[in-house]
Amino acid sequence: MIATLTDSRLVRGEPSEPSDVCDYISPTRLNTWLQCPLKFKLHYIDRLKEPTSPSLFLGKRVHDGLAFFYRHLQNGDHLSADDVSRHIVASWDEAVAADEMEFASCDDEATLKRQAIELIEAYLDMRNDNEGLPRAVQCPLESPLVDPDTGDQLGLTLFGFVDLILETPTGFAIVDFKTASRSSAPLEISHEVQLSCYAYAFRHVFGLAEQEVQIRSLIKTKTPKVETHRYSARSDVHFRRLFAVIRAYLNDLQANRFAYRPSWTCAMCNYRETECLQWLG
Repeated sequence: MIATLTDSRLVRGEPSEPSDVCDYISPTRLNTWLQCPLKFKLHYIDRLKEPTSPSLFLGKRVHDGLAFFYRHLQNGDHLSADDVSRHIVASWDEAVAADEMEFASCDDEATLKRQAIELIEAYLDMRNDNEGLPRAVQCPLESPLVDPDTGDQLGLTLFGFVDLILETPTGFAIVDFKTASRSSAPLEISHEVQLSCYAYAFRHVFGLAEQEVQIRSLIKTKTPKVETHRYSARSDVHFRRLFAVIRAYLNDLQANRFAYRPSWTCAMCNYRETECLQWLG
């Protein structure tokens, strides 16, 4: 039987303050390190706070609205788009304060709030009632890391939040929500680390393999739309590649080696004009 949110094997949530990097590994930490080791160090080791961008804030509000909908659906309550929109409006000011979000103007804030509501409405309009039953929503999972090839225990845990787990007639689907600026089929490899982490933790906690993994993208176009991309269950190859990444990550941590890694993502980094320019290796 699949675990529930009250199962003792599920953790309560990620600490509100960054914990020591040796406490656990998460998909977000791995992806930040892969993107730029220096950015990882500044955020997770030096603990330099980054301002919340409008795009990130919008994504968090959309995720919160979807979680609100699916948690009610778990309990047999089918909310309307208006119900979820009212939740977004009611929780908006508290979320702004919690994230210390600053808007350039009241009009900018109103536009972002309207965009969040329109994305939720677009998602619920396309959603298929036969997609399956929600078994876990924004589910925090924790599992020990054991190398699938050698059986070595790495001595720390994998921790992460899974947006949604659906039970379908053919098995269980792990679903991750994204907000995106444009429509495009996401390359599976660009999400491989995250999806493999989710599948690894899912199998440990729930004791069974997923049937598929999905990326559901809510597109922030003038007329919002939703795209669902389906990928097969993770294979042994995926997990071998994941553990190769994890070992490389741990080697960098042990060696205190955090080189900067210039790429197109620098344009979105808050450290690029300050700490990054001061870095000399």
